[in-house]
Amino acid sequence: MSGTWLDEIRWTDDGLVPVIAQQAGTGKVVMFAWMNRESLALTNECGYAVYWSRSRNKLWRKGEESGNRQKVLAISVDCDEDVILLSIEQEGGISCHTGRESCFYRTLERGVWQENSPVLKDPAEMYKK
Repeated sequence: MSGTWLDEIRWTDDGLVPVIAQQAGTGKVVMFAWMNRESLALTNECGYAVYWSRSRNKLWRKGEESGNRQKVLAISVDCDEDVILLSIEQEGGISCHTGRESCFYRTLERGVWQENSPVLKDPAEMYKK
């Protein structure tokens, strides 16, 4: 992939950049993931989030199995050029593989992680194999 804007990103030694997905309108952070050069270029080209799955070692088109795609409205980079922020519209209202709106569904309260949002859809219904 070529393009000077991609060259301006400060990639990690393994060629990745951390990415935060934030719901447009509400500003709620719904997800954190990684992108490589190819996935960031594809995200920009197609208008939907494409991440790099470190566990599967392959491109991951968000929603390819669940249907919960992320339409990208804006791509921003931080001042150090080492973190990407996506402003997204979350299709289906579910970002997390657990069936919740956000992956950040637990809050530390008095030394214990407490769930702060409900499951909106059973993961078994989203991930039929």
